[in-house]
Amino acid sequence: SFVDYPEYTAPVDWLGMHVPDVVRSGNHGALRAWRQQQAVEKTVMHHFEWLRSNELDDAEREQVAQCLPAHYVALLHNDVLVGPDKTPGTTSVTSIDIHDIAKSCETYGVKGFTIVTGLEDQQRVVGTLLDFWKVGPGITYNRIRHEAVKAVTIEPRLANVIQAIKEKEGIEPLVIATSARQVAHKRAITFFDQPFVWSHKRPVLFIFGTGQGLTKECIDLCDFLLPPVGGVSPYRHLSVRSA
Repeated sequence: SFVDYPEYTAPVDWLGMHVPDVVRSGNHGALRAWRQQQAVEKTVMHHFEWLRSNELDDAEREQVAQCLPAHYVALLHNDVLVGPDKTPGTTSVTSIDIHDIAKSCETYGVKGFTIVTGLEDQQRVVGTLLDFWKVGPGITYNRIRHEAVKAVTIEPRLANVIQAIKEKEGIEPLVIATSARQVAHKRAITFFDQPFVWSHKRPVLFIFGTGQGLTKECIDLCDFLLPPVGGVSPYRHLSVRSA
């Protein structure tokens, strides 16, 4: 399921390139492991769409997961636009968003999903729901849902999410915004720019807005912006859990 590993020949040093020591070590076991690792990394970075079209076994999926940067998701209920006038405000948390986005995150190997709300009453509601599925009766009631929801956390602000990821991963994440609106951004990317994003070798945090979407000020603070998700119609108002 992977492309070939790199091959080397003499000389050992050429135009700033160096033959890896493991290739010249004579340790056949270490060389096999190195070749496999190189093949997986090369496939992930440069042929990911092709890789996704193949059915991987458990061992191959584990190898791919180890080569991917850590990915996180945050659902913002602060820093969003609300009402017909699309003014900055806050929105209420809905339980279906928590469950469905958590399941999507678990499916795609996302390491953490955070609900961001600065409203204390909303934090209590979300906390009660999460306790049911993470440490309460929900564990035995629906094990599959428990497996998805156990990675969900709550934070009052986006800055807290970024700091938590930095503390866990040892480096600040790249923040990628999403929007249903066509918004100008200094670093707009497309869904085909995965290799470029991953080449930074940093964790990735996707932020999704609720209500009428993220405020422009919030989007401007992000490292990258993805275009709206849509089909052939002009309608762009997908539910956040679908997007």
